[in-house]
Amino acid sequence: MREVSAPEAGPVVAAFDFDGTLTRRDTFTVFLARGLGWPRFLWALLRCSPWLAGYALRLVPNHVAKGKLMQATLAGRSLAEMQDWTARWLARDFPGQLREDAMARLAWHRSAGHCCVMVSASPDIYLPVVAQQLGFDALICTEMEVQDGHLTGRMRTPNCHGEQKVLRLQAWARERFGPTSLDGVTLYAYGDTSGDKPMLRLAQLAWYRGKPWADAASVKG
Repeated sequence: MREVSAPEAGPVVAAFDFDGTLTRRDTFTVFLARGLGWPRFLWALLRCSPWLAGYALRLVPNHVAKGKLMQATLAGRSLAEMQDWTARWLARDFPGQLREDAMARLAWHRSAGHCCVMVSASPDIYLPVVAQQLGFDALICTEMEVQDGHLTGRMRTPNCHGEQKVLRLQAWARERFGPTSLDGVTLYAYGDTSGDKPMLRLAQLAWYRGKPWADAASVKG
């Protein structure tokens, strides 16, 4: 992938989606299947099928369908159990899933001293371990509600998808850089689905499915 640089007078942030951008496929459903086992996972899918089918037909919002699946698979699970699921998923399913081109971009940003942020709709069950292993400086993702050491199956934050990626990234930037948020920051962004495009539009330089994206903020004037 050819290198393209933007003017970098101030801080530089590289925001990466995770599923399908850094990886070759979705990881959340595979994570659930590994933890539950395929029979119980397929039963959960069957129970959620009205909402999942509605989402596929664009009749049900993403966060509603995802919330139903999370309730069916995660409610009542302990944090200790999630650590076990994460360890098994990392050992059996994660190896070989990283995309070489995206990892090369991440390595370039890290070597240049840029602040690298993972911005994902997947939950904060297994992503903190992954983000740490890959050398990210920060993680922004869907956060799950926990009570007495157990997941309730509900999201503590809105699903980190679409415009929520922009809102969460801006909130993170205010904490990191002050009230100016992303003003004065050179932002690179990487994604692979329509749910990433709001974040890509925020960036001066953006890549969509591994290729430079012409709809980035730098070309809007």
